[in-house]
Order: sequence, then C-alpha cells, then structure tokens
Amino acid sequence: MMSRRIVLLTEGHSEPHAAKTACSLLRYRGEEVVAVLDSTQRGKPVASALGVGTPLQFVGSLEEAPEADTLLIGIAPPGGRIPESWRPVVLDAIGRGMNVVSGLHDFLADDAEFAEAARRHGVQLVDVRRNNFREIARYVPLRRESLRILTVGHDCSVGKMVTAIETTRELERRGEDAYFIATGQTGIMVSGDGLPVDCIVSDFVSGAAEHLVAKHQERDYLVVEGQGSLVHPSYSPVTLGLIHGARPQGMIFCYEIGRETITGIPHLPIPPLDEIMRLNEQVASVLHPCRIIGFAINGRLVGPERTDEECRAIEERYGLPACDVLRHGAAKLADAACQLRQELLSSAR
Repeated sequence: MMSRRIVLLTEGHSEPHAAKTACSLLRYRGEEVVAVLDSTQRGKPVASALGVGTPLQFVGSLEEAPEADTLLIGIAPPGGRIPESWRPVVLDAIGRGMNVVSGLHDFLADDAEFAEAARRHGVQLVDVRRNNFREIARYVPLRRESLRILTVGHDCSVGKMVTAIETTRELERRGEDAYFIATGQTGIMVSGDGLPVDCIVSDFVSGAAEHLVAKHQERDYLVVEGQGSLVHPSYSPVTLGLIHGARPQGMIFCYEIGRETITGIPHLPIPPLDEIMRLNEQVASVLHPCRIIGFAINGRLVGPERTDEECRAIEERYGLPACDVLRHGAAKLADAACQLRQELLSSAR
C-alpha cells in the first residue's frame, strides 16, 4: 500500500466506539496519520479521547495540516451515512487537492457535488465498500494444511477485527506463515486487501468469504475478521455468511465486559454467553468440525484488575485461554491456534 499523509476526520464523534475506524488507523497505520480533525476537541491530546494517537493533538481545520494529501472518514456510524455537517470539510479537502477515502455505505463518488469537485481538482474519491463481487459459495476444496480461524462475538463492535489482527501479528512474530483476512472497511484500510462483506449482495456473502480463504490458502494460518453477531437482528446475515464461506476449523469468541444489551437496540438483552457460543459452534459445525478455541475479552469499559479477574474466571469455567489482546497480547490465542493446527494435521495422517 502506497504511503499517504492522512488526516482522520472524526468531527464531533471522537470516542472509541463511533470513531473505531480512526482508532484502528491510528493503531495499525499510525505512521501515515499526520492529524485528527475535530474542531470540538481542538488542541486536546488525541489519546485522551480515542485511547490511541500519542503524541498527536486534535486540529480544528485542514489548514493546520498543510502537509496532508488524504482525508479519511474516521467513523463508522449505523447505516453508513456521512454527517451532513461534514460536507464542507470534504469539499475543502478536495479543493486542497487531497484524495478522500471513505468506508461508508453512502459512496462519495455517487454524490454529484463531490464527484464534480473531484473531477475539477484531479483528486480521487475512494469508496472502500464499493465492489462488484458476484459469486456464490461452491464449497471448493481447500488445502488441509491451512488453518482457518474466525473471530465471532456476542455483539457487533466488540473487537473482532483487532483480535484477528493481533492474533495474526503474534503468529507472524513467531515465524509462522499467517495472514489476516479483512472482511470490513476498516480492516481493508489497514491491510490493503479484502472484501467488504456487509456491502455485498446477500447471495454472494458466503462466496466472498470462500473466495478470500481460497485465494490465500497457501498460508498455514488464515485469521478471518468476523462481522456482526449471530444474535444481532440487524447484522446476523453477514455473520452467518462468513461462517459458511470461510469454513473455520476454529473460532475465537469475542465479548465486552459490561455490555448487556444489543448495540442499537437497547431494549433487547444480549443472550447468555453459553447460548451464543453453542449457536456459533452448531452453525459452524454443520458441514465440518469446528469449535471455539479461546476468548478475546474486551475490557474497555473496566479497569485492568476487573479484566484480569474476568479472564481467570472464563479460563476456569471453560478450560480455554482468555485474554484482552490490547492489554495482555494475543500469545494465548496464538498458542491455541498452533495447537489446533497440529491436532488437525496429526489426525489427517
């Protein structure tokens, strides 16, 4: 991926949940980020609001980042629409000769005003979710030496992408041949590869997941970024499509301590973990064996001590490794992946 000089736009939405795209770019492509734009936070440390981004301070306008060449939309709002109040900022960026990158469902290039401005100033409007994928899953043969791990969870936005990236990086640090499969707009921005499965016609979601794992099956470990949750009424279809298409042999179960209701539907409680885990294993094992191999526990809402207590309790309860990948690292999850691959290779002999 060509190096850029990026301004992340989080205007009025500078908190980790809404600005999860910005947080991930700061965490994994931080060397490219020159500024974060939020006039309501101007002059304040970025890390104080987003938890990452040291030593940057928020800027209030593009004038404060004259070296930038790219404006990147740093939020992922429900429905994927650009806030109307952001239009002048986007037009200002285009007028300054900056490319604009967006992962929203509303495509910048389909906006007549943005498209005309981009044409006049010779810049690119990059809509990461735009795709023309049109293939159904065919259950194609896959290399048995290639282990497929999928991150699943009790809700959306609980850390499935971060867990997948951190587990992949830990395997790579050990010298293992591992690859992160991006299935969402932020993951694609981080890795430079993948398909946005939540913006693919429903018949082809499984096909897209199958295409991605088949494309990279020469790798020994494929860690697939999960999306949504099987128990989320809004996003369960894409979760099911990923399970059937990626055909994981193992899953990492992700959940956030303290989250009790479904995101966006506050009157709907999240079912018990046991039920959600059993449902994922049943669905994933319909056509071939698959099981949960570990837990990625998101302790964002609580302190380190409470997170450590939760990890110990989960390990004792289920006999599986548990960690907060940002606080503890992903070593335990990488161990579990390596162990599963060895088991599968041994049973195939």
